Amino acid sequence: MHHFFADPARIGEKEITLTGADVNHIRNVLRMRPGEEVLISDGQGTDYRCKLETLTEEYVAARICWVLEGNAELPSRITLYQGLPKGDKMEFIVQKCVELGVSRIVPMVTKRTVVKLDARKEENRVRRWNGICESAAKQSGRGLVPQVCGLKSFAEAVRDAKQQDVWLFPYELAKDMDHTRELLSSIKPGQSVGIFIGPEGGFEESEAEQAAAAGARSLTLGRRILRTETAGMAVLAVLSYLLER
Repeated sequence: MHHFFADPARIGEKEITLTGADVNHIRNVLRMRPGEEVLISDGQGTDYRCKLETLTEEYVAARICWVLEGNAELPSRITLYQGLPKGDKMEFIVQKCVELGVSRIVPMVTKRTVVKLDARKEENRVRRWNGICESAAKQSGRGLVPQVCGLKSFAEAVRDAKQQDVWLFPYELAKDMDHTRELLSSIKPGQSVGIFIGPEGGFEESEAEQAAAAGARSLTLGRRILRTETAGMAVLAVLSYLLER
């Protein structure tokens, strides 16, 4: 069943109206017709199974058949603080981490960040990353669309992460895997979690010390060195396994 997101303001008691790019996609790409069923989410955790009724060039109207409380979300809200990588790696990270259940992504500049973005480039990149978020949320059947925030400095990201119940800091100088197992297994459903991932080259020792002083919990991800685009997904996959019951 095809999946779309609607502005909550366009969701009524009996009908939902879709506008924008979804109209062209439904009418001209999918070539759908009145009577066909679709799944529409409000982006806040509620899903609506609907039947298409009216298809025009400006909007598509769908009748609500029944309401479903979304069940595709992890029981904990997870924020990924991602050191800005080179090239188009961030697009891959956003897509796959949304599929794995991340709730929010905060791109950040660290001491080893190579990429430099001016205000215009940052705005365009963030807009594109959020578009990827929506597409990945549709594909994976999620009822929430995660948000990619504007670029933050490492210090700003640290202040933000202090608000999380648990703050994970994967680091190559951390303790052994027994410590990692114990730490990840101690996280309870409902606790908010922050994950810090460095760019290519990882974090500098001074950054690790700054994070530890602010309350970060360091952990190792094993004997192998993971790329920046792999590390966050590895932590998310383990948390998904541990938290989903």
